[in-house]
Amino acid sequence: MRALIQRVAQARVDIAGETVSEIGKGMLVLVCAMQGDGDEQAHFLARKVANLRIFESEPGKMNLSVLASEGGALVVSQFTLAADTSRGNRPGFSYAAPPDEGRRLYELFTASLAEHGVPVQTGRFGHEMQVHLVNNGPVTIWIDTAA
Repeated sequence: MRALIQRVAQARVDIAGETVSEIGKGMLVLVCAMQGDGDEQAHFLARKVANLRIFESEPGKMNLSVLASEGGALVVSQFTLAADTSRGNRPGFSYAAPPDEGRRLYELFTASLAEHGVPVQTGRFGHEMQVHLVNNGPVTIWIDTAA
């Protein structure tokens, strides 16, 4: 699985002009299930994200997890993280998990993240969403369970 994590002061997801979820301080997690991913990758990624120390304990010292900083997570499915740009200029997405498996792993990741104690809000899988965020730092971290 792949995740792009952004530390945020706030973030929200709108669908058709209506806000469907939002958080204050915390992290926006864009997540993608890849071909061959399974439950193990979803649980590993959730544990990694819950414990990732990207919040400041004092100025200039990133030493706190989202849990320790009392933040939340806004988790958004993002199959385009599987983009293959090795040929031409139009990305291909054949490395992404099929939609049904992608949904299952997205939901498993989200549930596992919540089980770690992180307050979780979500986008809606497969919907056209507008994601609004105020990146704090900016801090942006890439995690790939295959790496």
